Amino acid sequence: MNDDLLADSFEAHRGHLRSVAYRMLGSLSEAEDAVQESWLRLSRSDSAAVENLGGWLTTVVGRVCLDMLRSRKARREEPWDVLVPDPIVSRDDAGPEHEALMADSVGLALLVVLDTLTPGERLAFVLRDMFAMPFEEIAPIVGRSEAATRQLASRARRRVQGAPVAPDPDLSRQREVVDAFLAAARGGDFDALVSVLDPEVVLRADRGAALGGSIEVHGPAAVANQALTFSRLGAGGGVVRRALVNGAAGVVGTRDGRPFSVLGFTVAGGRIVEIDILADPERLGRLDLAVLD
Repeated sequence: MNDDLLADSFEAHRGHLRSVAYRMLGSLSEAEDAVQESWLRLSRSDSAAVENLGGWLTTVVGRVCLDMLRSRKARREEPWDVLVPDPIVSRDDAGPEHEALMADSVGLALLVVLDTLTPGERLAFVLRDMFAMPFEEIAPIVGRSEAATRQLASRARRRVQGAPVAPDPDLSRQREVVDAFLAAARGGDFDALVSVLDPEVVLRADRGAALGGSIEVHGPAAVANQALTFSRLGAGGGVVRRALVNGAAGVVGTRDGRPFSVLGFTVAGGRIVEIDILADPERLGRLDLAVLD
């Protein structure tokens, strides 16, 4: 296969590979690195001997992501302080495309749960449950028997099913709840804030090292107080714009045309169960928010 044809064939699979890597890593920049590494390995291989290019590339990107996860775990002397995965931000246009977007999206809440899994569990769950890859093809990637790989996926599945990661499917209902939350925060109405929060609500925020690092807050009262604090910090020329964050209702806060926060909400049962806030200037600067213009 000549170089141009090989590059075209790879590009046809890039979107799929990026989806696999993002679910594995929860980081857009690391996902791009993993996809690029899979291209480098393909370009150095005997591509003529590859019968199923899509399967071959998925296996390679899975191995790359597994190595990256293991390296990440190995260098963590303390728990990773970045609690908020990289969000995927898109326009808040609930048109006919929204259903397809929701089907292809992975919520921030699910990514947080996936980050609690071991690297092997995460890979087995992502490749099996999200991409329907056969266990016989997953097992060599994690270096386990097929039976042991099934157990990895089963353990991961139990962890995922035990967490409130599925948002209400009705985007307009999600938006009503989020709008009520934002109005209460702007108005300083503590009781109104609490009324839209689930009793088990959790708020995670990554503000960056210069602004105090990451925090995780549990319970309606604590989350409402934190929301009021964030609202005050965002005041003074700030503009809050509706957006879809990983396919669900969210907002992007901008000041002088620059983003200062991205908020993703998980709404279930008509109440907010999780709020994920990215306010780290360095990480925000790496996001592609041009789609909102």
